[in-house]
Amino acid sequence: MGTPCPLCEAPDTEPFHRSRTRRFLQCARCRLVLVPPDEWVDRDAEKARYDQHQNDAADPRYRAFLSRLADPLLARLPAGSRGLDFGCGPGPALPQMLAERGMIVRVFDPFYAPDETVWQERYDFVAATEVVEHLQRPRHELTRLFDALVPGGWLAVMTRWVGGLESFAASRYIRDPTHICFYGPDTFRWIAAHWRATLVLPAPDVALLKREV
Repeated sequence: MGTPCPLCEAPDTEPFHRSRTRRFLQCARCRLVLVPPDEWVDRDAEKARYDQHQNDAADPRYRAFLSRLADPLLARLPAGSRGLDFGCGPGPALPQMLAERGMIVRVFDPFYAPDETVWQERYDFVAATEVVEHLQRPRHELTRLFDALVPGGWLAVMTRWVGGLESFAASRYIRDPTHICFYGPDTFRWIAAHWRATLVLPAPDVALLKREV
């Protein structure tokens, strides 16, 4: 028995790529690419990596990066919509950008904003920018995120998509030891079908999922 898929729970996954430091497997059902658990870094090393991030809301380049998700999300929301930034990190720039456009945003991060009361509410949107690649239990976390949405609410995800094997192997994205799950359009199509959501792919690396029920 090999490594099961942490997203669709298929019982086995297949070799996809081996770098100098890690193995990458792929699920034939949902097409998720994953690092097996025995090659994950520990929690202290994970946080040390996150502490190096410098996500400044005043940096125009970083704002432009986040706008790839924020703009198509905002186009689908009325002013005053309530949302959650999941995995906000040490410098929650996206909530500031959304608040500037009339949104009301709470934040959650297991390291930097571990406020469990956020799960007592329901939201018009949940944003997860550069987060899902870190999830050890993506099925569990996505269930929690969809459950946090009102019917008709939007889950907005930004993560670097898996392309072909050659581009994947050359990507700097896979060198980050905290990146353990990698998604592409086919994986988001599986997610949309499983959680009964409508999928919109407004730009590369961005997925918007509308909860229908």
